[in-house]
Amino acid sequence: MISIDKAEERLGKFRVVVGITGLWITVCLSSCGPASEAPRSNAPSVQADAPEIASNPVHIPAPKVIPVSKETHRVYQWYCAQCHGVKGHGDGINASHLVVPPRNHAKADYLETRSDQQLFDAIKLGGLAVGRAPCMPAWGHTLDDETIQSLVRYIRELCVCKAL
Repeated sequence: MISIDKAEERLGKFRVVVGITGLWITVCLSSCGPASEAPRSNAPSVQADAPEIASNPVHIPAPKVIPVSKETHRVYQWYCAQCHGVKGHGDGINASHLVVPPRNHAKADYLETRSDQQLFDAIKLGGLAVGRAPCMPAWGHTLDDETIQSLVRYIRELCVCKAL
């Protein structure tokens, strides 16, 4: 039998974990819910900004090919699977809470119409920066370019598709 002190200690740790998880989910979802829509203004739309971003993409160093490794799988599970799902089907634990459904990385229809550079930019800069869903966070300050390149290759493996 567990002592009362031990049970209270475990309960306290559980509450901290639940609180942190709840905070994380709230932060992630707050940028995608209906309440996050900005009021209409005379500012140019995201679509109007997209060509400018497309003309100045973040460049992937061409000669270096980053392989998909166990570390790539771990990074995908940690950062991407929450929305895109463990196997990339767009069915992650947070998917049902998002206004815009996450991309299904296992479905080639859309992904084979995109270049590796476009996928790289979406991961590094976030969905809003490339004219896609604002729910997709920018991972450029969290993940280095080599890791992002490896994730692009992993997404290609999930969809069993080639780049545009």
